[in-house]
Amino acid sequence: MPLHLPKKLAVFVRDDLRYWIKTRVEITTLVAALIVAAAVWAFVSIGGEVLEGDAKGLDTEILLSLRSATDPSDPLGPRWFEEFGRDMTALGGNGVLIMLTCFVALYLWLSDRRRSMWLVLAAIVTGLAMSQLLKWGFSRPRPDLVPHGSHVYTASFPSGHAMMSAVTYLTLAILVARVQERWTIRALLIGVAVFLTILVGVSRVYLGVHWPSDVLAGWTAGAAWAVIWWMVAKWLERRGAVEPEADHREAAKPATLPPAGLARSLPASAAREPRP
Repeated sequence: MPLHLPKKLAVFVRDDLRYWIKTRVEITTLVAALIVAAAVWAFVSIGGEVLEGDAKGLDTEILLSLRSATDPSDPLGPRWFEEFGRDMTALGGNGVLIMLTCFVALYLWLSDRRRSMWLVLAAIVTGLAMSQLLKWGFSRPRPDLVPHGSHVYTASFPSGHAMMSAVTYLTLAILVARVQERWTIRALLIGVAVFLTILVGVSRVYLGVHWPSDVLAGWTAGAAWAVIWWMVAKWLERRGAVEPEADHREAAKPATLPPAGLARSLPASAAREPRP
């Protein structure tokens, strides 16, 4: 075997790995775009059913299934479970979401990731504005089949709690996960965000303040919004407008040279070339 063959093989593997990474990035972006398209299609379909009145039959059946058969004003489960539902719905309230966003923004500021902080704030604020515009556009009345277990003061479709919990928790998890080095931390952040979003949405139906279609539409709209802002973050990252992901930050660090005193004590060949 020629001596130069291992070197050629190493170059081939390196080039092939670079191509795989580039292809993987493109595939990731494509999957994200498909998720956004599917979520938008689902939202439009649900909205069409709501406007035509075709969703009310299934909405009514699901809503009443969460109530006592003898007393529709009584949600299923003991009193403590009903109180638990109120606790969960509070996690999607504007007060909790605003405080959480401010805390995460402060964390990013103190972590010297200030451009990422502005990206997070822009995603949450525009998501809130979109939620209010959709409510104003559809102007769907709240359910009147059962007493409300929570005070309400806006239109029903889409669920603001479901949409804003998806926008806030998923956006914060996705954008904060970008700057985490360990993939387990990233998975934990996104998993907790999804779990909280589901709990908030289900609690709105359980308390009788939303139709199930309101919540489902809120989830789809919020998920689409979070993924769109993840794509915006990737686009800005490639242009150097926001801080890169943690893996890229580590890869971009220059090689560490030995101290001057140690360099004088090393052989000349070792002192000229930094150690990998």
